[in-house]
Amino acid sequence: MSEFSEVRSDFDEYIIPTYSPAPFIPVRGVGSTIFDQQGKEYIDFAGGIAVNALGHGHPAIKETLIAQSDKLCHMGNGYTNEPVLALAKKLVKHTFADKVFFCNSGAEANEAALKLARKYALDNYGSQKNEVIAFKSAFHGRTLFTVTAGGQPKYSQDFAPLPSGISHVEFNDLTAVANVINDNTCAVIVEPIQGEGGVIPASVAFLTGLRALCDKHNAMLIFDEVQTGVGRTGFLYAYMQYGVVPDVLSTAKALGGGFPIGGILTTDKFAGTFSPGTHGTTYGGNPLATAVAGTVFSIIADPLFLAEVTKKHDYYIQALNRLNTDYGLFKVIRSAGLLIGCELADEHQGNAKTITNLAAEEGLIALIAGPNVIRFAPALNISQAEMDLGLHRFEAAIKRYLEA
Repeated sequence: MSEFSEVRSDFDEYIIPTYSPAPFIPVRGVGSTIFDQQGKEYIDFAGGIAVNALGHGHPAIKETLIAQSDKLCHMGNGYTNEPVLALAKKLVKHTFADKVFFCNSGAEANEAALKLARKYALDNYGSQKNEVIAFKSAFHGRTLFTVTAGGQPKYSQDFAPLPSGISHVEFNDLTAVANVINDNTCAVIVEPIQGEGGVIPASVAFLTGLRALCDKHNAMLIFDEVQTGVGRTGFLYAYMQYGVVPDVLSTAKALGGGFPIGGILTTDKFAGTFSPGTHGTTYGGNPLATAVAGTVFSIIADPLFLAEVTKKHDYYIQALNRLNTDYGLFKVIRSAGLLIGCELADEHQGNAKTITNLAAEEGLIALIAGPNVIRFAPALNISQAEMDLGLHRFEAAIKRYLEA
């Protein structure tokens, strides 16, 4: 009989199996260190899939959460509230946006962006302008619309009939887009850096070209910054490093630092397309979520904080390159800030999950981005000591893998 009232086997008995979680159960975290039920320590290089931007148990987040929960948690959107207005002002001040819509997740944010694009096109150009261009290997969420826009059939093929009017072309191939886009295109949706697709950055020329093509054909340019936003790349949002401004930007993940929140940012030109009743959400913009997000955003928006992200990126890349010199495990290391993808060399293709499982046994939590890429998305404030210890444990996992 287990000493714990909840054990890993309970997942298989009680929870719909949309996931296959690790054999251990984390129960506590501080900074970028977490502990499981048995007290085993792990260094967290996954960051809740780029969500826990300030790590675990951050005192400012806890203070805000407790303070706001003593005031007002939820009312519904027949009312506004102070935290949501304060957060909206911060996002507008620091970005290209004039207006913000809040929801609960990245998928909801991308759903809202795509709905906005189709309605704007309908209102201004007619019903024939409804086509969406997206990219192969993209990931935009798990709703029926967003999973169809995502360019990975393994996630969508079992749920047909799928929404129509969506074309997929090769990422970073501007000619392919130019061959497909036309005056019936209402939107192009793109990740500045494909996360689930393998941590693949767009080129400046590609995003600049998309901007020009969208302008030419009166199509909305949507940047999916769910994973790249809120400091992840060393910039507040990745569009800033490219110098290409979208019409709509989706944001989530790091925005709440672990508390569920998402949203879209846009300009007055497009914001008026939505009016009361055209789109909505029950929980989106609730005072608890937006209060926490306001605290997280204020910490990360500090230029000194963002500069530290870039320094940590450089440290990681130098360390990973040294490991690769010693072990020759990777074909290429791709990165932007603290979003890092290590693509396995040809002879090791398909073994990313095997390696991350070994890393967990060594006390390091890491991610994959498909079967061939090991992905790191640690907290943006991860300490030097935690970086070093995590890299040491990663090396131990590499040795075990190569010796097996």
